Amino acid sequence: MKQYLLDTHTLLWMQDDNNMLSNKAREILEDSSCNLYLSVASFWEISIKQSLGNLKLEYTLDELSESCSSNNILILPIQISALNKLKNLPFLHRDPFDRIIISTALDMNFSLITKDINVHRYDVKLVW
Repeated sequence: MKQYLLDTHTLLWMQDDNNMLSNKAREILEDSSCNLYLSVASFWEISIKQSLGNLKLEYTLDELSESCSSNNILILPIQISALNKLKNLPFLHRDPFDRIIISTALDMNFSLITKDINVHRYDVKLVW
């Protein structure tokens, strides 16, 4: 089975049924044979952006978590092994959430579903 880690914006665009998702990303998200994962760091990122007034959502984090469950997206904790990858990750940019998500994808050997141009600079399997 193919395994994919969703970037934060991928989850939000999926939740909002946003047309910003690529056809390939939408295909994967709708394919029941794919295993989908999300780092808990995405919820942390959303929470911080909301508290700063940089992100307005029509749903709560609890509702978003329930949506993950109903869409068979497993929420992963941050693992020590991912943090070991993080300490060696090049500083191509400094976004801490992107960096832990990238490290998690590397650690778990997952493809990362992201449009983020900064993430595309890293040596991680990407899908968009």
